[in-house]
Amino acid sequence: MSRIGNAPIAVPSGVDVKIDGSAVTVKGPKGELSANFSATININLDDAVLKVSRSSEQDRVRALHGLTRSLLANMVTGVSDGFTKGLDLVGTGYRVQQQGKGVVINVGYSHPVDVDPLDGITLSVEGQNRVIVSGVDKQVVGEQAAQIRSIRKPNAYTGKGIRYTDEDVRTKPGKRAMGAA
Repeated sequence: MSRIGNAPIAVPSGVDVKIDGSAVTVKGPKGELSANFSATININLDDAVLKVSRSSEQDRVRALHGLTRSLLANMVTGVSDGFTKGLDLVGTGYRVQQQGKGVVINVGYSHPVDVDPLDGITLSVEGQNRVIVSGVDKQVVGEQAAQIRSIRKPNAYTGKGIRYTDEDVRTKPGKRAMGAA
């Protein structure tokens, strides 16, 4: 029995949900999202509460039950509140600048790296060392943040690089610590 799949989704005021068979469209103050789900999953809207149920007890249908509920909850949260992900640039001389809708990142390469936002994504800069990725679709926000992080991943020995704001980078001791023992 899926505990996640059985949990109801409260739809806040100002968010409009339209269900057309297996296609669901969610509109809110931040934007609009739509997705197609499996026909074996039933989605119902009753009194501003979305409920997800499954049509059978097959393994594939059971697996889709919780997934569908999570994706719907993320759609409702995205159009009402939106999603944000922060990235910090750690290192001497590492900095970021806003340039139009995109950003320019200097992280020790011989050239600056230009980053253009994906569709539906807003890139903003706080200070010189922080990039904020925000948008309506959780998957696209995470994808854009991962692309920016991949420009210079955190170094395992020094910790320098681009990291998520909440990421804890564990550093290795290096050669000197090995020889001292």
